[in-house]
Amino acid sequence: MAQADPSGRGSAAVPGRGRAPAAVRVAGPGGAARRRGRGPFRVLLAMLLTALVAGGAVPYVAGPGRAYLSYLVLAERADADGADRAAEQARAAGGQVVQEYPQIGAVLAYASAGFAEKVRGRPGVAAVGATRTSPVPGPPRSVDGAGDFRTGADGGDRAGGADGADDTTATVPDPGERDAWNLALLGAAPGAGADTAPGPSRGPAAPAAALREVLVAVLDSGVDDTHPDLRAAVDPKSSASCADGRPDARTGSWRPEAGVNESGHGTHVAGIVGAARDGRGVSGVAPGVRIAAVRLLGPLGQYYAENIVCGMLWAADHGARAINNSYFADPWKYNCPEDPDQAALTAAVGRAVEYARRRGAVVVASAGNDAQDLGAVRTDERSPNDRTAGPSQSRSLGPECVRLPGELPGVVTVTAVDRDGRPSVYTNHGRGRVSLAAPGGDPDGGAQGAVVSDWPGGRYAALAGTSMAAAHVSGAVAVAAALHPDWDSDRLAALLAATADAACPPGPHACGDREYYGAGALALPR
Repeated sequence: MAQADPSGRGSAAVPGRGRAPAAVRVAGPGGAARRRGRGPFRVLLAMLLTALVAGGAVPYVAGPGRAYLSYLVLAERADADGADRAAEQARAAGGQVVQEYPQIGAVLAYASAGFAEKVRGRPGVAAVGATRTSPVPGPPRSVDGAGDFRTGADGGDRAGGADGADDTTATVPDPGERDAWNLALLGAAPGAGADTAPGPSRGPAAPAAALREVLVAVLDSGVDDTHPDLRAAVDPKSSASCADGRPDARTGSWRPEAGVNESGHGTHVAGIVGAARDGRGVSGVAPGVRIAAVRLLGPLGQYYAENIVCGMLWAADHGARAINNSYFADPWKYNCPEDPDQAALTAAVGRAVEYARRRGAVVVASAGNDAQDLGAVRTDERSPNDRTAGPSQSRSLGPECVRLPGELPGVVTVTAVDRDGRPSVYTNHGRGRVSLAAPGGDPDGGAQGAVVSDWPGGRYAALAGTSMAAAHVSGAVAVAAALHPDWDSDRLAALLAATADAACPPGPHACGDREYYGAGALALPR
């Protein structure tokens, strides 16, 4: 299953620690245990039937005894003409194009194994890569009412309830906005009323009216917009599902899908970003902000590259000023440039990130929960994580192999600190590879040491991980954008870096340690 950040979902053993208590899960890239199928191809079919029962829709059209992989085809031109060329070449090689991404000159196609080799080197094609390693019976079925990047998509009004809670995660009582150590660590002004966002004690707060003009996209497992803390925050017209690489803006498509493990993760992240400040539940970093809930997690529990591309483009086109990514891409935990498939996935997600940044969004991502130095040789024992049989590969990787999207150029990559401001034991790090540090919590510290936030069904849960840390940064971007609505993404990111550096005490093992803190410990901007 895919790893949310908590770049992770699920109960996770932290390197050097015992297994996290059930109510305090390491949530972050690399922090959660993944469940793996152990059978042959028939096991995959059984998983798909399970998705039918749990999720209400069979995601793929069964072919006549054929097995399909999904591929991203990138044209040399990163524009609509390039997407047309990529689609033309994909069809000529026998692929079925199910989605075009005209913003970045790419398409998503389904075909049999060997398709990539047929298309690579064709005129106008820059790269081709399989986005999965285990086949499916066929391309995803067409969905009436789903959106399209060429024609636009309309969102509907919120209706009905959400039933996407993951009952394997223990919940905690309503905290009543008490003991929000994570907000205090950012310099949030205590006692600010519901009319203002928490502001630094040394500067002005961002008025809720200004925050209401700011949109933060939460690309994750889905968001329960019926939660009392989030009812007023989630914007249905800016929300969608990209769980199969295509934008689906039908009402409720953005909500967690029942039966998919760790589907409550996105609700928890959204609460950290923008839960209402009303004396109940929790308060977000930027209460009053609008949230675009963009579900990436598919029925098989994966964050495939096409889902990420779709979500990034959707968020950018709907005006998001911050795009939060608390996960890592499946099926490869790290993508290496010498592998043509992985190189293509890196290029596709990289184009989407650059498109979003040009549109004014700060792209924020969790650093991961494996206690690894991202700038050094490291081991990947999980990939590929979408296999239905056989062991994972044990890969020794160099720093050229990157996590997506966290290690892409221009991404604000976030490490985690505990309530004392020290690096969390699980956090990935790396000099020159991380941007900021923010509250992620301690998985062994109980509810007082983890980050308490919203959980589907009107509940609350305590999680720890770089997923939580990234969400704090996305909320801070929203505050910065409310204070400086005309600034571009680079200037907003630079403000956060400068504010973090100014808030840091000197010392080789405090914020002065750029390997763990990047520019410094997050503080809310003036």
